[in-house]
Amino acid sequence: MNRDVSYAGIMSRRNEIMKKAIGIDYKAFESGSIAFDYEKMMRETGYTLEEMQKIQGNAGVGNTPLLELKNLTKLSREIAPKGKGARIFIKDEAANPSGSFKARRAANAVYHAKRLGYKGVIAATSGNYGAAVASQAAINGLKCIIVQECYDSKGMGQPEIIEKARKCEAYGAEVVQLTVGPELFYTFLKLLEETGYFNASLYSPFGIAGVETLGYEIAMQFREKEGRDPDVVVCTNAGGGNLTGTARGLIKAGADGVEVVGASVNLKGLHMASDMQFNKKSFTTGHTGFGIPFATWPDRSDVPRSAARPLRYIDRYVTITQGEVFYMTEALAQIEGLERGPAGNTSLAAAFSIAQELDENQIIVVQETEYTGAGKHIQPQLSFAKDNGIHIRFGNPNEEVPGENIILPEHPKLIKAKDLDLDKLKRSYIHHCVEIYEKKEISLEDLEFLVQDTKSSVEFVKKALSEKDVIVLE
Repeated sequence: MNRDVSYAGIMSRRNEIMKKAIGIDYKAFESGSIAFDYEKMMRETGYTLEEMQKIQGNAGVGNTPLLELKNLTKLSREIAPKGKGARIFIKDEAANPSGSFKARRAANAVYHAKRLGYKGVIAATSGNYGAAVASQAAINGLKCIIVQECYDSKGMGQPEIIEKARKCEAYGAEVVQLTVGPELFYTFLKLLEETGYFNASLYSPFGIAGVETLGYEIAMQFREKEGRDPDVVVCTNAGGGNLTGTARGLIKAGADGVEVVGASVNLKGLHMASDMQFNKKSFTTGHTGFGIPFATWPDRSDVPRSAARPLRYIDRYVTITQGEVFYMTEALAQIEGLERGPAGNTSLAAAFSIAQELDENQIIVVQETEYTGAGKHIQPQLSFAKDNGIHIRFGNPNEEVPGENIILPEHPKLIKAKDLDLDKLKRSYIHHCVEIYEKKEISLEDLEFLVQDTKSSVEFVKKALSEKDVIVLE
């Protein structure tokens, strides 16, 4: 019997396809309401931290260098108030086989796929994760398909995304390139059903647990190097998995007192699913177009329940401009001798600003770097921006308007991370929960889940619920 492969047909079988492709029955964790057992779902990975470290180590992943950026620290102190200017470190994740921290996620996911007997893996991603999955599939002898949202309707592709496609193909993966829009998820599901391959999702428990080793390593390396934990860890935030996994790893290391900061490029006003605006942005990840929607509704991902839940762990959320990240990318290369890609430099730009708020004896660490390449360099990105009508100039990045201009700071003192209202994001998430699940009353179990999922309090959640006229059944 032939199955309906129309858009409506595939979408109607979404849960069935997902369950078969990832080997997890998500219903086992559900309460029938808003709440689900997150920690039980995370234990479904079946791997301890030690086992994850062994899996990654056998694939050449992890144990990456921790580097102190002495010259950037010196520069920040020159423009900081007297006595301020924390020491800035980076965890150099570009040392992983595929050139980014996402090798940690991919190593666990691909290992698990092979263990379960899948012949291949599929991932829907425009970026570094695709290269990581392709690399790990090659190591494990599995087939690999990467589904990539790459072009607008005119067939114009972003240089950074095209660069990543080349990297995926170099590892032997088949890359399916699509235009922006709903066809990405449809094509992804259709391929999963047709091939019977494993869904190497960014948002599965396997993928997020893989990043826990990164947070754990940071704590262990600082204790060995400095005799203590860092004060602040800054994570570039998009879908939330980077921050979630790193924070969970810090907690497992007993580094509960570390402040976890999320950083995203400010692309306010640009919609990621808009064909007209797709090429008006100069960053393909680590921006607010992913960071805010995924924070306020994490289950929009390609699995029924996302294991990436940043509001559970985040202490502070800041934005930085495109121009500031480009500037910091150049500064890292020219005064530290490290040429790295833009994603990690998002959190580096934020860390450079935040370091000036902290005392000189404090430590701030950027928890990832990524490889760079032909399409990731500053010049291709800025040339692409110009071709799409974006005005580029030096000045005050505070005047930057996403989709209209990119303003490179005329002086490093103008690099300023701007705080987002975390309480507002948490309220938005709570409102989404009751709206999507159509609740006018919730249980105590739901209440406790929302408290944990927003790292807040009973009082905070009840107030947010009251704004939607939702009551708690005591």
